[in-house]
Amino acid sequence: MKIKLICVGKTGKKFLEEGEQEYVKRLGHYLTFDRIELPDVKQSKTLTEEQIKSREADMIQTKIQPGEKVFLLDEKGKEFSSEQFAEFLQKQFNQGGQAIVFVIGGPYGFSDALFELATGKISLSKMTFSHQMVRMFFVEQLYRSMTILKGEPYHHR
Repeated sequence: MKIKLICVGKTGKKFLEEGEQEYVKRLGHYLTFDRIELPDVKQSKTLTEEQIKSREADMIQTKIQPGEKVFLLDEKGKEFSSEQFAEFLQKQFNQGGQAIVFVIGGPYGFSDALFELATGKISLSKMTFSHQMVRMFFVEQLYRSMTILKGEPYHHR
């Protein structure tokens, strides 16, 4: 099964980009992974938060195909341990479908339209992280989950 990660905006920090690229490269041994980076909303200083979220949602929706399961990375989402996230992924793989899509929104979160479209919400932590850091953390956890599912020693339990 294919996994897509849709992100709004650029990372801009070389050390985060390098870390993310390392885990993306490692993921290639396990599955098809597609990272889609969307541009920041233009002229955002003249827009309200709701207008920005709406424009981001429009861009995000163009990258989602019918039959794909969409999970938003959201602070109010379900939290998993690494093992639980691996089990969650295995269940998604077993159910089949076009792809699993994870979405990291912009700084204001998601529009109501995206919440309605989503299959579910996932939280990486109760702590707040920058959107740039979340990308690397998520890709690392995805890689960790794949090693757990394969019984490999990356995860030491």
